[in-house]
Amino acid sequence: MIITRTPFRISFFGGGTDYPAWFQEHGGVVLATTIDKYCYISCRRLPPFFEHKHRIVYSRIETVRRIDEIEHPAVRAVLKWADCQEGLEIHHDGDLPARSGLGSSSSFTVGLVHALAALSGRYISKEKLASNAIHIEQNIIQENVGSQDQISAAFGGFNRIELRRDHSFQVSPIILVKQRLQEVQSHLMLCFTGFSRVASEVAKSTIENFKNRESELKRMQEMVEEAIQILQAGHAPIDDFGKLLHECWRYKRGLSDRVSTPEIDAMYETAMSAGATGGKILGAGGGGFLLLFVAPERQAKVRERLKNLIHVPFRFEDSGSRVVLYSPNGWS
Repeated sequence: MIITRTPFRISFFGGGTDYPAWFQEHGGVVLATTIDKYCYISCRRLPPFFEHKHRIVYSRIETVRRIDEIEHPAVRAVLKWADCQEGLEIHHDGDLPARSGLGSSSSFTVGLVHALAALSGRYISKEKLASNAIHIEQNIIQENVGSQDQISAAFGGFNRIELRRDHSFQVSPIILVKQRLQEVQSHLMLCFTGFSRVASEVAKSTIENFKNRESELKRMQEMVEEAIQILQAGHAPIDDFGKLLHECWRYKRGLSDRVSTPEIDAMYETAMSAGATGGKILGAGGGGFLLLFVAPERQAKVRERLKNLIHVPFRFEDSGSRVVLYSPNGWS
């Protein structure tokens, strides 16, 4: 039995510039962190005593004889990519709901690739783990996804992620004094809007609009360096980070008419009127989690005004995808 634990992520700035359609021409850069909410994948070899060869357990249970019969697109793609010949039982559990803007689908792919490598007794580097997951999602499944989610999930931590035109990438940890890091965390609130969406569909409309939104995307890319300067300059008020998030959200909303909805706009305006400095919908948009930047003394009021939403406490994490149980000597 192998169990991997892979974190979800929060993206602050630069989202959109991590799509190949953008960074292949302009380069891309993202500021993001992983959080202490995880995707767990357990994987074991399945003894040949059953009518089925593979058993996949998530929100559904699938029992199949052939990989091609698997309906879960990521499981089917990963097993075919890995040329998996042996029978497997795979279980998925997540701390937060899927399709919610936290990169959960990429965390799943990274976690499963990691589990299969461990099951076969192979070490896989964080770089290779991220690259393999990107290849599977973008080229095999052919989803409209960027490259930041897989990298964050594999590496973990609070990072500046640079996407180069040749598809290589550079992960640079954000170095902050402990007090400043705690200050950032204490100003962040995470609220679930109550509805999910298919990120690939929302992203498709954004990607199709890239040529008409070059100036907006270039500005959003510039914000990454500005945000890092705010965090690393000891004299800069931390509220400047929240104000930049607010500016980023205004640009992000303009990338596609599917990024926001009247309901999301109402939630955001309610939070701002209650004392939030800024915020954004995470991921492609259209639903999922709302990230807010709120001074600690104002958070009770924001929580009260948004009491119909689920509030999720969280902390930053820096471990990335990990094998948390390695017991390979089962059926073989």
